[in-house]
Amino acid sequence: MRALLIDDERLARAELRRLLAAHPDVEIVGEAANAADGVQQILALKPDLVFLDVQMPGGSGFDMLAALEEAPEVIFTTAFDQYALQAFEVNALDYLQKPIQATRMAAALQRCTARHQRGAAAPAAGARKLFIKDGERCWFVALQDIRLFESDGNYTRVYFDRQQPLMLRSLNQLEEKLDPQQFFRANRRHIVNLDYVEQVEPNDAGGLDLTLRDRLQVEVSRRRAAQFKAIASL
Repeated sequence: MRALLIDDERLARAELRRLLAAHPDVEIVGEAANAADGVQQILALKPDLVFLDVQMPGGSGFDMLAALEEAPEVIFTTAFDQYALQAFEVNALDYLQKPIQATRMAAALQRCTARHQRGAAAPAAGARKLFIKDGERCWFVALQDIRLFESDGNYTRVYFDRQQPLMLRSLNQLEEKLDPQQFFRANRRHIVNLDYVEQVEPNDAGGLDLTLRDRLQVEVSRRRAAQFKAIASL
């Protein structure tokens, strides 16, 4: 398992290296001392796991994750226990409070290995994830669990479970990174997950009206209706 260490304190990174030395299945592929460098290292190295400090100069660990197109597996590390609840709310792999205990590190890595193996055995289960930060609330969300993206100015509203947070990314930016066989650009404001479409009906404008599982209604423009029919084999 390839790991990246992101912490602004050199001694903290050295301590992580010491603890991880007891786990030969973990290869440390790099280090970063701030959020901006962390983003670059993640993009360049594509680690399986990131040990991420919450508080860093120039941006928190949460801010750093929100800047990524795709969220990696994360174990948060910090000396501040007030971040613990927030970290668990974002479904982080684990949360390690400094000074980190060897037993806690071992338990966290065991969970990570199990999740990594499940993803390798069933690629769909290890689907890509987004990290969404809306105010003080944060989520890790598997793309397959998102039923709808809705444009809201320079933001995009993301529909999953019972949540509808805003993320600071335009619909056009998101569309470039999404699988067009699963996510369909229905109109200027909406991208819909085809797996959540329950009903398709023609409308008076020459387009289509889609009904999603949660009864959300999305209109497919006349220009895109033929494309939708081809993809959906209608």
